[in-house]
Amino acid sequence: MERKKYSKRYCKYTEAKIDFIDYKDIDMLKYSLSERYKIMPRRLTGNTKKWQERVEIAIKRARHMALIPYVIDTKNVVENPFKIG
Repeated sequence: MERKKYSKRYCKYTEAKIDFIDYKDIDMLKYSLSERYKIMPRRLTGNTKKWQERVEIAIKRARHMALIPYVIDTKNVVENPFKIG
C-alpha cells in the first residue's frame, strides 16, 4: 500500500517575519481554526512549535474576550458566527 504524499507545509508566521500575534486580529487567527472553530494541529497548519504555542494562546485569549466562540452547536449550525444579526 502506497502512502499519500503531502506537500511540505511552511510556517506562515516565520515566513512573514511576524514578531507578535494579536488576539484581536481574528482574520489571521481564522487560518488556525477548523470549520467548527477548533484549534488546528501543527501537522495540518505547518506552524513551528514556537508559533503554534503563540497561536493557541492568542486563540484562547480571543475566546475569553468572546471574540471567537468556544463551541459551535452541531444541531443549529450558523454560517458565520462573527456576523451579528
